[in-house]
Amino acid sequence: MRPLFILFIVMPILEMWVLISVGQEIGALPTIGLVLLTAMVGLALLRRQGISTVMRAQQKMQAGEMPAREMAEGIFLAVGGALLLTPGFITDAIGFACLIPGIRQLIIGRLIGHVVVVRGSTYTRGGYHQPGANQPGGSRPHDKSHDVIEGDYEREEQREGQGEDQKRDSDDNPNRGG
Repeated sequence: MRPLFILFIVMPILEMWVLISVGQEIGALPTIGLVLLTAMVGLALLRRQGISTVMRAQQKMQAGEMPAREMAEGIFLAVGGALLLTPGFITDAIGFACLIPGIRQLIIGRLIGHVVVVRGSTYTRGGYHQPGANQPGGSRPHDKSHDVIEGDYEREEQREGQGEDQKRDSDDNPNRGG
């Protein structure tokens, strides 16, 4: 409840207070111009950083690596871009912090230290084994998406090929039904 209260009540009030204070000091039109300028500079920075991040992610995927850091950076870039488009100087400051590479790397580095990555599960005779499930704090509730469903399948090419063979056999031998 507290983060939502801060986000939807306190932040807009602070933004209005800062905008009014700046407007009283430099005037209304320069304040509006400054808000528009920060939005344009932020969008240009977002485009540049976004393209760079996407290219690094593609390189990692081509190398067979998981682009986890690049995915986190993408989230930060999206949040930063949205904050820069929101009128106000406080949101602009937070948005620029998300877009400036050094600050973004520092924040992501601290956040990644608290993230645990689970790389799937393996099936054994006793059922699915999830890495870390037997370790303290690692138990997870049963996930029905990991249940085994048995069934038969047939490749499409094989079925079509068998149909042609049967048709040829019946054409060659009129006594054979098919």
